[in-house]
Amino acid sequence: MYLLAFVGACVLVAMAPGVSTAIILRQTLRAGRGSGMAATLGNETGILLWGLAAAFGLSALLVASQLAYDVMRVAGAVVLVVMGAQALWQARKGGPATGLEAEGTAVPGRRAPYLAGLGTCLANPKAAVFAMSFLPQFVAPGQNVPVTLATLAVVWVLVDLAWYALLIWTVAKAKAVLGRPAVRRRLEQISGVVLIGLGVRLAVESR
Repeated sequence: MYLLAFVGACVLVAMAPGVSTAIILRQTLRAGRGSGMAATLGNETGILLWGLAAAFGLSALLVASQLAYDVMRVAGAVVLVVMGAQALWQARKGGPATGLEAEGTAVPGRRAPYLAGLGTCLANPKAAVFAMSFLPQFVAPGQNVPVTLATLAVVWVLVDLAWYALLIWTVAKAKAVLGRPAVRRRLEQISGVVLIGLGVRLAVESR
């Protein structure tokens, strides 16, 4: 019963738009499904690490230290603003050389989108706070807490992967429209504004 409730909660969390969704969609729109999945794997690596940190009490250290929290918050905000500025710059230049329309004819690098997904997740202290407050709610009485939390973290990642894979597939299917230069430039502009907005919000938010 706890597991079913947890899976349902994970689906709702995954569907809520946020930093991860913005990064993954941008990578998909820029370079196709492979790039979007690479960003997803990077993000889910970060989610898994935060989940394991919550399982073993490490994320509590971050929550307890205001300085560490603020440093990560500012670093995460800078990353988002820089990525947003890059998106706006790409839109001004006319978009990247490779896009959805080029999928199948070129193989874009996977390291950069993977690191983008991983970096934005790890640099977001709210992900650590969320993991520490979210996962323990679904530990049944009498269960081994660290083992259960680690298992829940893996389930969380699997649900995320399924949702983002569906999202990426849907966006890629619309490549005939989204791959048009004018549309792609507009989407780059939108993603740039969204990323900068998320970065500014993270910078000014308190816990």
